[in-house]
Amino acid sequence: MIIEPRTRGFICLTAHPTGCEQNVIEQIEYVKSKGLINGPKKVLVIGSSTGFGLASRISSAFGSDAATIGVFFDKPSAPGKTGSAGYYNTAAFEKHAHKAGLYAKSINGDAFSNEIKRKTMDMIKEDLGQVDLVIYSLASPVRTHPDTGVRYKSVLKPIGGVFSNKTVDFHTGKVSEISIKPAEGDDVANTVAVMGGEDWKMWMDALKSENLLSEGATTVAYSYIGPKLTEAVYRKGTIGAAKDHLEATAFTISDDLKSIGGKAYVSVNKALVTQASSAIPVIPLYISLLYKIMKANGTHEGCIEQIQRLYSQRLFGGNLDLDDKGRIRIDDLEMREDVQAEIDKLWQTASTENLAEIGDLEGYSNDFFNLFGFKVDGVDYEADVNEMVAIPSEK
Repeated sequence: MIIEPRTRGFICLTAHPTGCEQNVIEQIEYVKSKGLINGPKKVLVIGSSTGFGLASRISSAFGSDAATIGVFFDKPSAPGKTGSAGYYNTAAFEKHAHKAGLYAKSINGDAFSNEIKRKTMDMIKEDLGQVDLVIYSLASPVRTHPDTGVRYKSVLKPIGGVFSNKTVDFHTGKVSEISIKPAEGDDVANTVAVMGGEDWKMWMDALKSENLLSEGATTVAYSYIGPKLTEAVYRKGTIGAAKDHLEATAFTISDDLKSIGGKAYVSVNKALVTQASSAIPVIPLYISLLYKIMKANGTHEGCIEQIQRLYSQRLFGGNLDLDDKGRIRIDDLEMREDVQAEIDKLWQTASTENLAEIGDLEGYSNDFFNLFGFKVDGVDYEADVNEMVAIPSEK
């Protein structure tokens, strides 16, 4: 079939298997171009099919020849219907990992559930024995608690008052004012239940209890802080409360891992176009200005550049360089004073009329479509393509 992008708001309803594979190939080639590092050898990535999770799996496999198990929740293809981008990404990753002689297996299911935890642990026990790195990169709007069965839904709201600021519709380029009502009732608690650290700790407790973590094992979860511009809706909003909980959980997990010489870290990453960030008002406008500045000064990074640097320079490079709250900061280039001062200046004048000139809305839009395998260089979108792609380890 001929596959075209069909969008609804910040969601793309279709994905292109060839484009997704090309994205994966480009990330693999980038990591290989940086050479091997003395990194992890047996890796579990929870939330492995897109964004930072996928980049972590690629960096582990092709940056240090690691065996990887990936856990994700994605839609397989069906006749006449495309699978999700994450499904196609995983199929492509496994294909190329196997071609390179690397162990790679994947589990598609709800990572919050006890069933998927059990299935994953059985696979580790049978195939790898233990893992030395666990990446926690889940991004989900809902979570059903595995023990109580209660279903929690996260919300994106400020805390304490209405938030009003500029945003942009990246499909049309229209800059407008948006107001978001504050959290109420159980909004904060529900968001923390979905996006906080409870599930990360459950995974680590389960793995440790069954002796599936090697001596000195490391676990890393991903977070974001961002600038004052987005603070009210992000870091000081409901999502920020969840990130605070996630970051506090790292210390609890580190205490739990002391007996095996292990450690838990949170890596604060750069603002990038992801399916999650596209849903956050204000962020698309902020990112379009950020991209313009960072591309001009040669410091722009995508997911794969961020994670390759995290691995080679921080986690396995001997210089963690933790901040005063014990976090690894890979957002250091984004948060440079000169970069943020320039964004603050541009923000004041940003409008529908001048955004194409002062920002990189085209780069934002391209990155969004790239997430789903569209607008990828070297792909013939007029060609007939087989939507029915299978993940090798699921056959």
